[in-house]
Amino acid sequence: MKKQPFLSYITFYNQNIVSDEYPFNLPFLKDGLEIKLEKNVTFLVGENGSGKSTILEAIASKIGFNPSGGGRNHYYESAEKESELAKYTFLGWTPNRINEGFFLRAESFFNFASYIDETGSKRYGKPLMHHSHGESFLALFENNFQFGIYLLDEPEAALSPRRLLELMSIIYTLEQSGEAQFIIITHSPILMSYPYGQIISLDYVKPTVISYKETDHYQFTKSFLDNPDAYFHHLFK
Repeated sequence: MKKQPFLSYITFYNQNIVSDEYPFNLPFLKDGLEIKLEKNVTFLVGENGSGKSTILEAIASKIGFNPSGGGRNHYYESAEKESELAKYTFLGWTPNRINEGFFLRAESFFNFASYIDETGSKRYGKPLMHHSHGESFLALFENNFQFGIYLLDEPEAALSPRRLLELMSIIYTLEQSGEAQFIIITHSPILMSYPYGQIISLDYVKPTVISYKETDHYQFTKSFLDNPDAYFHHLFK
């Protein structure tokens, strides 16, 4: 039976913060922040620099995941520092806190894959570094995702459109069982079309729930595909 999300809300308290540096100068953090998660799949969307990855890093840090990617039991040298925002972030759980799951950072996945291969793990069939980039992503999804909360930062980075549909199938199977929750940062209009998810845009004064067709990603992509020559006319003057 499908359950409500494990992680039900994220609150950021800005009391006693005097810094005006990133990430504390993000507009939606000015008066504090609360994000309510109503579904087992949530997409955080917005323009580059809107703070999506910063929020995901704070969540990962509070749960206890490796800041460079991985779960709570993955220990390897990391260039990533613990999130500053995490110190002011509170996570609300239903009914109890969990720390099972995984934090995927597409930009540092190479380091995680190298670490896993060095441990001699047989979970993925063959060493992750012997897969293509996209195949290693899917091997991770298929063999590591079971019970827990999964934080994915731009998983489309290594996946073709066809492979994105495979990822959506994996997400569907897990989240519909109530065994897994996903918070996903993406720029992919294919991925965010997932019909059972919630889309939260960070392009407004406050994080705002919007529909798929309200996203800039859908509107821009559709407009371009409908008439690419119009865009080329302006781009290549």
